[in-house]
Amino acid sequence: MIQPARAVAPPAEQAAARVIVCDDSLVIRGAIARMLDADPGIHVVARVANGQAALDELKRTPADVLVLDIEMPVMDGMTALPLLLRADPGLRIIMASTLTTRGADIVLRALRLGAADYLPKPSSIGAVGDEAFHRDLVEKVKGLARLRRRAAQPARAAAATMALKLRPAAVTPPKLLAVGSSTGGPQALFTLVQGLGRKFRVPVVLTQHMPPTFTPILAQHITRLGGLPCAEAQDGEALVAGRLYLAPGDRHLLVESARGALRARLSSDPPENFCRPSVDPMLRSAAAACAGRVLVAMLTGMGQDGLAGTRLVVEAGGTAVAQDEATSVVWGMPGAVAQAGLCHAVLPLPRIAAKLLELLRMGPA
Repeated sequence: MIQPARAVAPPAEQAAARVIVCDDSLVIRGAIARMLDADPGIHVVARVANGQAALDELKRTPADVLVLDIEMPVMDGMTALPLLLRADPGLRIIMASTLTTRGADIVLRALRLGAADYLPKPSSIGAVGDEAFHRDLVEKVKGLARLRRRAAQPARAAAATMALKLRPAAVTPPKLLAVGSSTGGPQALFTLVQGLGRKFRVPVVLTQHMPPTFTPILAQHITRLGGLPCAEAQDGEALVAGRLYLAPGDRHLLVESARGALRARLSSDPPENFCRPSVDPMLRSAAAACAGRVLVAMLTGMGQDGLAGTRLVVEAGGTAVAQDEATSVVWGMPGAVAQAGLCHAVLPLPRIAAKLLELLRMGPA
């Protein structure tokens, strides 16, 4: 008798992401759940209307990711957040927030308290069906589920990194650190900035894909970490060592050289890589302004924004470091740079700051 072939179970990392959706609006809750369930890599295991219901459900139903609204009756999202993480420390929580200043501040406080990422929630029911919102939601859920599962497979992740082709560091020390990030970026930035400390020898420019309402609040939260002071870049201002300049939402941040000093320029030129701000214009201008003396740190993010700019920096004599796949929510931006052979090092997020400091100690700027 011929036995039927046994189905081969997919690796744990490739299994469908198990998600709980928590929102007090029945319509929004249903719309988000349908979007997620339409992707074969995602399975919505529960839909609940408040934080207490999410906590009760989590005790019964294992999940990888929880999409958590902020303002809800019975128990709001900020009250539920620490309780959910205590119940399952490995759970990845995405905070869903309205595009308001208050919403941005709450979300960034939640990220500092352990939430994994955020999702700007459209202001109208019709906008929930927006293609960009749909893509962002699905990518974040799948990326965070993979991140949770990768934590149990460190050997596999290390082997993948070892296979990458790396470059020697530049001989000439950098005059500028340029950081690019997107999906999962705020959490990664908090870790990076804390690792860099307060005494930093060059200016830092940063492009994080983020709406205009959120970028000034992100700058405030980075400053509150007690390391590098951070603010949205102002057009024409001098770039000073030991300070971090953030691209404002909806403006490209450029770097120019004027009489030997570096200055910030803001641009409303069309989006690049579907983004404004975009990492590529920042790196392209920095490579020219600094004659290649740029140190690039490419962090977690979707897409390939930053690949072309990093190539210009490296070809001009600069150095690039990228976050590894194991610690990235989405290994799009850092993965593109790493797989193109442009990096001096590809490292887990907690080790990137130390590597950047090492590269900056190579000699006087």
